[in-house]
Parts: sequence; C-alpha cells; structure tokens
Amino acid sequence: MAATGEEAAAMDSISRVPMAHPTALNLAGGSDTQAEAAAAPENATESLIPAPKKPSTNSDGGVETAEEATEPAEPDINELCTDMFDKMAVFLQGELTGTCEDYRLLENMNKLTSLKYMEMKDISINISRNLQDLNNKYASLQPYLDQINQIEEQVSSLEQAAYKLDTYSKKLEAKFKKLEKR
Repeated sequence: MAATGEEAAAMDSISRVPMAHPTALNLAGGSDTQAEAAAAPENATESLIPAPKKPSTNSDGGVETAEEATEPAEPDINELCTDMFDKMAVFLQGELTGTCEDYRLLENMNKLTSLKYMEMKDISINISRNLQDLNNKYASLQPYLDQINQIEEQVSSLEQAAYKLDTYSKKLEAKFKKLEKR
C-alpha cells in the first residue's frame, strides 16, 4: 500500500543522508582556506557543497602540488539517530496502517460472504420446503391419477369393443341385405 502526504515525504527524506558540515579542518590548506572555514555558516543545511579548492603552483609556474584530502566533520550522532528513529517510526506506522487496512478489508469481505451464504442457506431451505410440499400434494393426488389411468384404459377397451361391434353390425347388415335380395 503506497504512503501519501506527510508519510510519503517522511519516507522520501529517509533515503537522503545529510551532508557533512563544510567547516571541517583543512590540514594542508593555507590561510585562505581557514578564513573561508571561519566564515562558513553554522547550519550544515545552508551550505551543503564545500567551495572548490584552487590548486597551488610552485615558483617555477608549471608544477602542481597535491593537497591532502580532508574528511568532513561528523554531524552529531544523537541528532542523526533521533532523526533516523523518527523517520523509521513514520515508515513503520505507514506500513502497519496499510496492513491494518488490508485486514479490515478482509474482515468486511468475510462478513459479506457470510451474509451471502446465510441468504443462500435460507433460499435453499425454502426451496426444500416447497419441494417437500409439492411431493406431498403429488402423493395425495396419486390415487386420483391412478383412477384416471384406469378410466382411460377402460375407455380405450370400450372403444375397441365399439369398433368390433360396428364391424360386426356392418357384416350382419351385409348378410341381411344379401338374404333379403334372394
């Protein structure tokens, strides 16, 4: 989860290391360098880059001599530790806040899922109850359905008997007409 606002600014400043104070002693420097060091501001954040040093030349005019590199003075360790711990606290607070928000989201999703399953359970219980009612109604109608089937069978057998009777009566009529003509 990305940090925003003050948290982002605090995390951005964590990666920046404060520069050393420019008023460090120059062991090989001349009087000009010491005067510049005395005139330097007290606050390290006002002047972060030390002024470039001029190479010195000897009297014959062409040979340059090397100057000894100087290390900047170390800033106050207590201030740096306090600053580091403050920034680390802001960073960790942001991380923990993001994690807490993720857990809240999961908790809400679980609650909604639980509610949906309860609704589905209620729906399935209602469907089961309605199906059982339909089965009971069908069972109570079954004797009447059996009677209807029996009546249908009897009607079809009567229909067959009627067709047979009709064909027999036609044969009899034909024989009667034949006998009548003689």
